[in-house]
Amino acid sequence: MNTIASTGNLKKLQVKIGGMQCSFCTEALRRAFMRLDGVSDASISLAHEEALVLYNPARVTPQLLKDALVDMGYTWRDPEKVRSFEEEEAELRSARTKFLIGAGAAGIVVIFMVLMWLGFRQPWFRWPMLVLALATMFGPAWHIKKMAWASLWRGILNQHVLLEFAAFAGLTGGFIGFFRAGFPIPDFFGVATFVTAYHLFSGYVSLLARTRSSQTIKRLMALQPATARIIRDGREEEVPINEVQQGDLVRVRPGESMPVDGIIEDGYTSIDQRLVTGEPIPVEKRRGDEVIGGSINQTGALVVRVTRVGAESFLQKVAQSVQEARALKPGILILVDQVLKYFVPGVLIAAGIAFLVWTLGSWAITGSPDFSRAVFAVLAVLVMGYPCALGMASPLAMIRGGGIAAEKGILMRSGEAFQVFKNVRKIVLDKTGTITRGEPSVSDIGLTDEVDRNEFLRLVVSVEALSEHSLARAIVDYITAMDIQPGKADDFRTCPGKGVTASVDGKKVIAGTARFLQEQGTDIAALEKDKVRLEEEGKTVVLAAIDDQPAGVIAISDTIKEDAAEAVESMKKAGLEPIMVTGDNWRTARVVARQVGIETVLAEVLPSDKAEEIRKIQRQGCRVAMVGDGINDAPALMQADVGIAVGAGTDIAIESADVILIGESLTGVMEAYRIGKNSYTKTVQNVSLAFIFNGIGVPAAVTGLVHPVWAMIAMAASVTIVLLNSFGGRIIRLPRF
Repeated sequence: MNTIASTGNLKKLQVKIGGMQCSFCTEALRRAFMRLDGVSDASISLAHEEALVLYNPARVTPQLLKDALVDMGYTWRDPEKVRSFEEEEAELRSARTKFLIGAGAAGIVVIFMVLMWLGFRQPWFRWPMLVLALATMFGPAWHIKKMAWASLWRGILNQHVLLEFAAFAGLTGGFIGFFRAGFPIPDFFGVATFVTAYHLFSGYVSLLARTRSSQTIKRLMALQPATARIIRDGREEEVPINEVQQGDLVRVRPGESMPVDGIIEDGYTSIDQRLVTGEPIPVEKRRGDEVIGGSINQTGALVVRVTRVGAESFLQKVAQSVQEARALKPGILILVDQVLKYFVPGVLIAAGIAFLVWTLGSWAITGSPDFSRAVFAVLAVLVMGYPCALGMASPLAMIRGGGIAAEKGILMRSGEAFQVFKNVRKIVLDKTGTITRGEPSVSDIGLTDEVDRNEFLRLVVSVEALSEHSLARAIVDYITAMDIQPGKADDFRTCPGKGVTASVDGKKVIAGTARFLQEQGTDIAALEKDKVRLEEEGKTVVLAAIDDQPAGVIAISDTIKEDAAEAVESMKKAGLEPIMVTGDNWRTARVVARQVGIETVLAEVLPSDKAEEIRKIQRQGCRVAMVGDGINDAPALMQADVGIAVGAGTDIAIESADVILIGESLTGVMEAYRIGKNSYTKTVQNVSLAFIFNGIGVPAAVTGLVHPVWAMIAMAASVTIVLLNSFGGRIIRLPRF
């Protein structure tokens, strides 16, 4: 259990739920929570298998909420504890085993039915059919009965209740046949077996669709080291991170993640904090500067005094923001929900009408009730009305769409992605790591007139090769890729935060900031024009001098992805408005946006504020998609109607998203958009096909003219048609988007 926030006298409780199968489950759980005294609101997400309950702790306790959930036949766990791959596979194996047992029983039933249709009807057939029905209903489907009873006891009508009505009606009809002539006993038992097996199949398909899409997901706090090196009484000791206290001194070596938020007490380094702030260029840090937990210490050893621990730390606050964004995310009314909301009560009412027609109605007309026909009609209505095909319409369309997406390197994690994508009008794109590569690289080189380019590059790489600075590595990578090898540098010296000097082949080489070159006695007037122009473009500029004479400038920036402009243009052609959001400065943001063709820019936006920017757009009545890759994007990805994570990004960004692009290409966004729209169309087709069978079959069954076996065949046929439409070719031609 995880109480995440308080609102006045109310508290919020967020939990993970196990055992959900389809959209019926979300409504059943919501109604179960809302009927508890003290619960003000309950939101259930099938995609994320979570519940967020707003309750009054003076009137209802978390334990009572848990009991209500467990009584309904579901399981519950802390949302911060992620199940292992083995646990997910075990649950999937269990569901598959139950389905296979049911499928095996249904297969044997088919053999008996075919034999009877061919004229080989034997009195002893009833006994194995009875055993198969009882074994299926009270074996692999026992958990369904518990869930159906819990729902019925609370006055909640759902697919579990309808299944059990149909299954027990078949079982009852079979038992009546032992004492009353004219009842085809094996047929009734066969119906009970079949509807139960199909329900197990529906549950397995739904679980498979969700499990396969989430097994690679990890939690945010994996970025935070499990331990920290504390300096106490002059000694260094390693302790669990949860034992670190505010005011402690922590040692952080080069290459390690910052285990805490704090202030540097000793040391100088460059910090890679793009995962947490979105800044692509490493930031110089020295005594007195603040560091953020989860960022990477690149070059120097540090001693950091802890300023924030626990819930106050940056990573914990981001996790809190993700949870709150999930709670505030607009609800999605799935198409099937709208149909099933009225369908199940309608089927039960039709079954009641059928019974009255052939009992009271028959008695009024003929003088005697026809109980045999009444039982036949009721069972036929319940079987014909069992919404297996309707319940599977959306999951099957999701699996089909997910398979097509997977072939293109796209993982569609949730039903919301399929349902909502068609209504998206604005796409918010994070800058760093999404539009840009998220890594510093050389973008421009400017030289004075008298300097030879290759010689300049050779001398610069000779000096920078000895530096550990991240900008130096970017320069070295760029130059060595041109097959220019560094020479031997002597008298190498580095001035942290300023630059480096060395002697190469008897020539004095200086590289660093403008102030550093001036301190070394170099007049940089000849480089000033290029320096100003490149800095106005949002680039970091390194100046170089040879023998105290200005030689050239090297600009380093976060380069734009090759397909970014193409992807933005595709969005515009599809009628979508691209918006760029970044924590970077306005100058850099505008330059990048102009280069890719984006007109609307949101810059200098803090991580916690990105989700609020999404909410502002949603308040205007727009459906919004968000594309990002960093920790700082996670709350916004969760808040957006459709969150799209670049697969090369962080685990928490991926977990918060509905769609994951396996590669770094932005063209996948529009591929996912088209697949989502087409999959929704496929869902509409599946629902229409299923409803034709159910909508026509239920009224026909009320007449008592439909034998329960034919109702079962029609139900099986509707599922088969939906399966064929989803995977066996296009029975109805899809429109192209």
